[in-house]
Amino acid sequence: MFNSKFAAVFISVFLTLSSIQGQGYEIGITVSNLRDTSLILGHYLNRSMYPDDTLMLNSKGQGVFKGNRKLDQGLYIIYLPSTSYFEIIMGNDQQFSIKSDTTDFINTLAFEGSEENSIFLDFQRAMITLRDKADSLTNALRAQTSTSEINRLNRELQSINTERIGLIESITVEHPDLFVSAFLKATLEIEVPEPPRDEKGIITDSLWQYYYYRKHYFDNFDLSDGRLLRTPLYEDKMINYLTKIIPQVPDSIIPETDMIIEKSLSDSTLFRYVLVTLFNYYGKSNIMGMDAVQMHMAEKYYLTRSWWSDSSFISDLKTRIERTTPLLIGKTAPDIDLMSVPGDHFIKAASDTALKKNPHVGTRITLHEIDAQYTVLVFWEADCGHCQTAIPEMYEIYEESLKDLSVSIVAISTLFGEEGKIKWADFVNENGIYDWINAWNPYSYEYKLKYDIVSTPTIYILDRDKKIIAKKVSPAQVAEIITSLINLKKNG
Repeated sequence: MFNSKFAAVFISVFLTLSSIQGQGYEIGITVSNLRDTSLILGHYLNRSMYPDDTLMLNSKGQGVFKGNRKLDQGLYIIYLPSTSYFEIIMGNDQQFSIKSDTTDFINTLAFEGSEENSIFLDFQRAMITLRDKADSLTNALRAQTSTSEINRLNRELQSINTERIGLIESITVEHPDLFVSAFLKATLEIEVPEPPRDEKGIITDSLWQYYYYRKHYFDNFDLSDGRLLRTPLYEDKMINYLTKIIPQVPDSIIPETDMIIEKSLSDSTLFRYVLVTLFNYYGKSNIMGMDAVQMHMAEKYYLTRSWWSDSSFISDLKTRIERTTPLLIGKTAPDIDLMSVPGDHFIKAASDTALKKNPHVGTRITLHEIDAQYTVLVFWEADCGHCQTAIPEMYEIYEESLKDLSVSIVAISTLFGEEGKIKWADFVNENGIYDWINAWNPYSYEYKLKYDIVSTPTIYILDRDKKIIAKKVSPAQVAEIITSLINLKKNG
């Protein structure tokens, strides 16, 4: 489509696309009223443009984009001055010419020697006509108050969409082997039939349409077609499916990411893009538990098939998998040795400096021997600014909402040595935190490795069997999660 706006142009070494041997490309271009200026030829990758070639128009507005190797097929852009550009199809035939006039791109644009671009141009012009008609109907609809007239206008709007679909379907039938057909078909949403009804007209399955849409979501979009990667469509289509159609739990998402990745294996560049995109997406997800999706992809694909990854990255990834996998939601929390320091010790230490800094105080306990319906692990340190706010907040929430619910709070101070003990004791006394299990391990930091503690506070919620229910949550979320689970059990 024609547009006057243009996204920032940049080159990514990672996304350098493979080329195909062949006769190369040669695209002659003549732009009347434009001379002695440079043009850029580039391709889409998601919603960004990546440059492939440049040329300088001569005094007659003529120039040639030319290369010895064919360009990868996809949707390309010719970028002109004044932030304007137009799109072309780069199919198998890459020897053609373009003519246009800056005074009226849409009506003067013409292709010679490119069937695909002639088809695409005719389609674009038809879409502009339909768009103008739709805009007129929409404006009339806003001003209309008559129900019958509103219904008539809505039917006309629907007929415009039907005409658009019909145009695309006719192109795909007449030119099934051209990329323009695959591209236009990929823009189509599937049509969901009416749900089944009984003899009284009552819907028999309220989820039937959802499951139909989910099953047929990619009917018009070939996930294995690497050419679609070089359009604005691929990533949006993929991410929308995984985030809006599939339930947001790892057990549902993992088989779907496998399906998408397996289809992408048909094209090495496509596979690399899909794997990196999904791996990073789930690594940055704010939804708890999505690290399970990332770790699954890391083990199944990255460690065995990411030929682009160097040995240091793979080594670091293996270490990350080893640390993260035992901490996934549903896993039994690693057991750890701790020293539990009673509340009266902190009270006495407030006036006894020697006692305050004595690290050899407390009773040895292990996490798994704590008997509680829910155990909340709070890794924190008195020097941490976030902890200085979160720990008193967590204590207030515990006193108000959790104290009588068979919930044990295990607050593990991560500071070390005599100085750490002094800061810990002062903080506990200043905030009156005496009825938690206040613990540390003055002899070992192994628990930090087991629980991947890279920042504080870090909070885990465990069930009676010490399985991880939630992790890296806020104090407020602790109360919400535990009370929700208790209510579910009551109502279940």
